[in-house]
Formats: sequence, C-alpha cells, structure tokens
Amino acid sequence: MVYGITGNPTKDALWAPLAKLIDRLTDDDLPFRIHAPIATGLVEQGLVDEERCRTHAVDDVAAAGDIVLSFGGDGTLLRTAHRTGPNGTPLLGVNIGRLGFLADIEIGQIHDAIDALEAGDYRTEERLVLQADLESGSGLDTEWALNEFVLDRSGAAGLIEIEVAVDGTPLNTYWADGLIISTPTGSTAYSLSTGGPIITPGVDAIILTPIAPHTLTVRPIVLPADATITCQVRENDQPYVFAADGQSTMFDEHNLEFSVERADHAVNLVKLPGQHFFHTLRSKLMWGARRSEKPTDRGQSISAPRDPSPLKGE
Repeated sequence: MVYGITGNPTKDALWAPLAKLIDRLTDDDLPFRIHAPIATGLVEQGLVDEERCRTHAVDDVAAAGDIVLSFGGDGTLLRTAHRTGPNGTPLLGVNIGRLGFLADIEIGQIHDAIDALEAGDYRTEERLVLQADLESGSGLDTEWALNEFVLDRSGAAGLIEIEVAVDGTPLNTYWADGLIISTPTGSTAYSLSTGGPIITPGVDAIILTPIAPHTLTVRPIVLPADATITCQVRENDQPYVFAADGQSTMFDEHNLEFSVERADHAVNLVKLPGQHFFHTLRSKLMWGARRSEKPTDRGQSISAPRDPSPLKGE
C-alpha cells in the first residue's frame, strides 16, 4: 500500500508528528508519497532531509497513493477530497484542528492507524456527493460538493429571494439570508449551525436548510437523494454568492438556474476499528456529558475498547 501524505501547512502542530511518521514509514520500508508543498515545508522546517523529500514529492497524491492521509481539520480534508476528485482514492482524515467530524482520528493516533491499515483492519465509507450545474453568461459550469452548496447574500444588507423547485415541482420561494443544500456528510457543518437536522452518513438524502428565513414557518426539509433541485435568485439590487464546500463565486446576474443533484461519483472515507458516527457525535457535541466532564479524545489508541458510557468515544 502506498500512502499519499498531504495536510495544512499553516498549522504548526503538523510538522513534528509528520516528520516522525515519515521516519517510521522509511524505517518500515513502507512506500509513501508527499504532496509537494508539504515536502517543501518539511525541508524548510529542517525536519526531513531534502533528498528524501525530493525523492518522494509529487504534485498529485491521489494518483500516486492507494490511501491519502490528510493532516488538518475538516476544511483540509474537504480540500483534499476536491484534489482527489472523482477517482475514488480513499481518504483518512487526521485531526489537528479543534472540531473534526470528517478528520476523526487524532494526530497522536497516527501510528496505531498505520498498524491497522497495514493489517487490513479498516473499512471505507462511501459518502454521497452533490453536483451543481450553473447556467451563467459564459456558459454551463459544473461544481461538486461533499458537504454543501450555499446560495448566500454577498453583503450585510438585504435579504435575497430564492425560488426553488424539486423535480420540476415548485417547493418554495425563500426570502432569507440564503439557502444551504447539504449532503448527510454536511449535515454536521453549516446546515447544523443554522438549525438543520443531523443525518447519519449512510442515509441517501439531501437537506435544504434556509439561513435566517424572513418567515418563521419556513423550516429545513429532507429530500430523496435522487431529487433534482433547481434554484433561481430573483432580481434585486445586490450581487450574491454561490459556494461549493466553502469556495465562493460572486454573481451579479440574476434569474440564473442552479441545478443540483446527486453526482456520479462518491468520496471514500477510511474508518478504523472502533470508529462510529455516534461516537463522534457524543464526543464532539458532548451529548450526555455531565457538567464536570470534558472530551478526552486526544492520544487514545485506535484499538482501545470503547466504553459504552457517554463521552468515551472517538
């Protein structure tokens, strides 16, 4: 198995553990490739010699690796997923951020993770991806998202009017700050912060969550995964934003049709022994925690048995 290694070079906590991992992979004669910007950073930090980094550096870790290790937070893993694209290379997120639902092993667990991967003791979860076709003056562009698409107002003033239809049938005209079109994976991201439901990853569904709607009777709705959702931002005097997994594009042209549906490809996330979505929820959201308890997820062995009591997961 060839390990592709990438991460967020702005995080100081990345470098020392990553250098130790590369030493371990080298000593164990396990093949690996390093994303070129990370290889450059390791050299600049003085942690790995330049020849070794140059030998293993690649521009496309997804093409070079059988599994890609993404060091950072959920944002880093999303960027990594977009680099791997539709080729299906499995991704393992290693969390060095504050709150990780996608990057759900801690950096202190990475060597236990390598042991599990080498033993074949892991599974992959196929995560639903959305595709958006955007009709613009320059033609038809296509975007995809693992978490969500967002139609949003561009500034502090004024709401936007978004007309939505599902499979050709009008659903609602949202007068709001914006609208989130989310996957189950993205249900614990922006959608959750605006009142959307949590959907377990194995459910085939799409969530529509309005952002601060003007009408209190407007609520999130869960749609079948095979639905086609069309959205149009009605004419007003301000531009608006369309974002795919946080990458935003500004539009001045109104009444464009944004068509969103399930993509032809999926993103494959690697899961190790003992990992479960419910453990992540209990740990990250502190479900069932007593006032004196705090999450203790850093440094726990991957193979450690799970205590079924609250807050003993992930």
